[in-house]
Amino acid sequence: MAYRTLDDLDVKGKRVLVRADLNVPMKDGRVSDATRIVRQAPTIRELADKGARVIVLSHFDRPKGKVVPAMSLQPVAEPLAKAVGRKVAFASDCVGDPAEAAVAAMKDGDVVLLENTRFHAGEETNNEDFAHRIARLGDLFVNDAFSAAHRAHASTEGLAHLLPHAAGRAMQSELDYLHKALDRPQRPLMAVVGGAKISTKIALLENLVARVDVLVIGGAMANTFLAAQGKAVGKSLQEADQHETARRIMKAAMQAGAAILLPSDVVVAKEFKANATNRTVSTDEVAEDEMILDAGPKTIEQFGRHLLNIKTLVWNGPFGAFEIPPFDAATNAAARKVAMRTQSGAMLSVAGGGDTVAALSAAGVEDKFTYVSTAGGAFLEWLEGQVLPGVAALETD
Repeated sequence: MAYRTLDDLDVKGKRVLVRADLNVPMKDGRVSDATRIVRQAPTIRELADKGARVIVLSHFDRPKGKVVPAMSLQPVAEPLAKAVGRKVAFASDCVGDPAEAAVAAMKDGDVVLLENTRFHAGEETNNEDFAHRIARLGDLFVNDAFSAAHRAHASTEGLAHLLPHAAGRAMQSELDYLHKALDRPQRPLMAVVGGAKISTKIALLENLVARVDVLVIGGAMANTFLAAQGKAVGKSLQEADQHETARRIMKAAMQAGAAILLPSDVVVAKEFKANATNRTVSTDEVAEDEMILDAGPKTIEQFGRHLLNIKTLVWNGPFGAFEIPPFDAATNAAARKVAMRTQSGAMLSVAGGGDTVAALSAAGVEDKFTYVSTAGGAFLEWLEGQVLPGVAALETD
């Protein structure tokens, strides 16, 4: 797709509405993880340095169109100021008198954060009048919130139809790497898909199986595939009503010439708890009273052999119950193999969605992949091949 970036905008003296994603974890009224704030800071900083009057928009949590004081963005202003390296003013609403007064008081290079856009019902319904009320505050619109781009909301999609627009630096990076990873990848292309349920990732698997050269299936999802092949999986988490789906996906892979890599050995235990007594067995040797909680070392060796030929990798989801030791071993080992190949320059690796960021962080390799998306739902919908409204609205003719 073609879209404008900050390089295409003359912003000095202009009021620039920046849609960021500041929906960050909070604890006791304070930001507990500033990762998303740090990722949004470069766009805000660059615009301010170029003399723009930067007006930051974001949602926070799910207030459902009502003012919920506990969901105010005010606690985010200070961490945002720290990340940007400039003072950040705060307005108690994103439209109306408070917002208009805050914007009117701005000078070139100033930054103001507006209150939670979801305090207004018009945000999530993409109400045209509400979008116009926000648009009146700015001369230009910059969308830097890829993680909210899968929702056609007033501040993500509506504004792009009302003001000259461009992608911010975080959005630009996201689109660039996602394009390289799946739209025009260097081949062979591998996708790693883990997680608990096939039922939540049917569209994703069906899209990927037609595009990739190797599809690696991990997590409890792999149990369903194993059971669909007639293997006994004991008390393992699996979806009996999705066996036919699994068989359909395996058939589609065969027809597309894609290899599917399932566990050949697994780590099993009789209870789901940290450091539970466990053993490693072939997938043909799982007892009735055991549950599969991780992939085994032979599976990861096989994964490593496949990886030697891979040029591009997309990763979504863990290999096992990575939250509790020792069932994090396969995810950690596989992630480190990908990191090593990436750092050597042999492959491009893009990861994101769900538990993936936490799993890679636990493995100590979050900064050793080519790109790790914090986008969650938007990343998954992109993997499914869906059109993201907030991205589509940025396209130029």
